[in-house]
Amino acid sequence: MTAPAAPGPLSEPPGRTMAREMAEQPAVLRRILSEGAPAIQDVARKIAARAPRFVLLTARGASDNAALYAKYLLEVRLGLPCGLTSMSTTTAYGARPDLTDVLVVTVSQSGGSPDLVASTRAAREAGAITLAVTNNPDSPLAEVSEHHIDIMAGPERALPATKTYTASLLALYLFVEGLRGGDGAPARVLPDLAEQLLNRQEEVRTLAARYRFAERMVITSRGYGYPTAKEAALKLMETSYIPALSYSGADLLHGPLAMVDNVSPVIAVVTDGKGGEALQPVLDRLRGRGADLVVIGPGHQVEQASAGFVLPTEGVAEEVQPVLEIIPLQLLAYEVTIARGQDPDAPRALAKVTETR
Repeated sequence: MTAPAAPGPLSEPPGRTMAREMAEQPAVLRRILSEGAPAIQDVARKIAARAPRFVLLTARGASDNAALYAKYLLEVRLGLPCGLTSMSTTTAYGARPDLTDVLVVTVSQSGGSPDLVASTRAAREAGAITLAVTNNPDSPLAEVSEHHIDIMAGPERALPATKTYTASLLALYLFVEGLRGGDGAPARVLPDLAEQLLNRQEEVRTLAARYRFAERMVITSRGYGYPTAKEAALKLMETSYIPALSYSGADLLHGPLAMVDNVSPVIAVVTDGKGGEALQPVLDRLRGRGADLVVIGPGHQVEQASAGFVLPTEGVAEEVQPVLEIIPLQLLAYEVTIARGQDPDAPRALAKVTETR
């Protein structure tokens, strides 16, 4: 997907900025692997030497989905127990838990949200090892954190996060691999495969026609794909305003399955690996209910659905597939929004830096 030269600001068509930033993702991934990896490895070595006993992950919005991906990595790859923080316990209630020898990782594209800064500062004062993962090394969050990882995505001007999301995933993957003494070699295939996916936009545009008039959508996955389902739902809601509900496949069976019918579309993100295997009973139940099921995943899974998008997962490690899975779903959110006559660059009522406290 090649972005042509930008026109003047008065002639900028809807979605031009988001399209351009999605197109930058292969270059961003290459930059992290070639230029950013040594610094990430260095941070990982320093933190590993302190042997944290627990990890807390702090984030909002798209970064929260990236943090959830890191939770899977840390628990599966390292066996470290992890939790997602509730910042209001610190910022609103003034709680001060003992965080000695706890690693607190705060993920934020801008590094400017006051509650992220305040909770990270409080965590450091409470004895935590603090790490900020941001797109802005000069941000307030980077300043209050003991360690920092720059995701090197470059300026992101469209309100929906695209390149900063995939950059965060890759940076977090390399960090976790560094903690366990790995070199992150499975990630080296990602830039070329991301480029291939972006060149298949016509396929996504055809798929988007199914959702132009959708009133509701359900997105489901399991394992490493679950953060992708949550991020895809966020992208669809903030750009096209379609209520998109994301569920772990296991949670979907515990009640929400009752709302699935043959009208409301269901998108299943099927990771090629143990997560996809765990999702199989859910896919069977969805087919049994006559759901309009679309699969994003391996070819044999797409063949059994109403429609789908085949991901190039052969030979790709399961833990890095989320970097690829989200790309066709970013494109889908973009194409659905354009088809509905809206501008994905500037969703109503949103700002690039959210001033939560």
